[in-house]
Amino acid sequence: MSYNFLFKCIIIGDTGVGKSCLLLQFTDNRFRNDHDLTIGVEFGAKRLTINEKIIHLQIWDTAGQESFRSITRGYYRGAAVALLTFDVTRKDTFINLSKWLEETKLNGNPNMVIILVANKVDLESHRVISQDDIENFAIQNKIMFIETSAKTALNVNEAFINPVKEVLNRIENREIDPQSTSAGIKIGKEGNNQNRRGLCCKS
Repeated sequence: MSYNFLFKCIIIGDTGVGKSCLLLQFTDNRFRNDHDLTIGVEFGAKRLTINEKIIHLQIWDTAGQESFRSITRGYYRGAAVALLTFDVTRKDTFINLSKWLEETKLNGNPNMVIILVANKVDLESHRVISQDDIENFAIQNKIMFIETSAKTALNVNEAFINPVKEVLNRIENREIDPQSTSAGIKIGKEGNNQNRRGLCCKS
């Protein structure tokens, strides 16, 4: 399977915020009400075409329980993208975002693109976290943000694609070195071919 880049992505956040449901909706276009709690880490993948670049996105869905935290920390290091996820109907999951963000910055690479994902917005009557709260947290921490519903598929694709686009932009602007071992990026055969063609054109 040829691609320009392989990006690694992690989904993090408290237990029960819908991380596995977001992954399932994004990769398989389906939703399960009875999804089991993630034990350790689950894996998914999807092929994307963005700005004429073929991206193979590897996605690691991490368990939110404290007992699995030592296992999941290892996945931060090799990630280019992180979906920092919470449930808009549970205030505790929003309060805990600061801990997750701190852990991400402590264990991840400094160029990781983080997007705040406010999930379960379809449960409007049970909502306790406002759009202003979400936006203020994102601005304060200088990260992207989006509201989603894994159940209705609202903005699920965008939650993954928007940070991938940002990584591509940073590569093009030379803010991220895709050859760095800590970047969570692998250059594929197509990417190497384009690099060689680019060098030939410049000579």
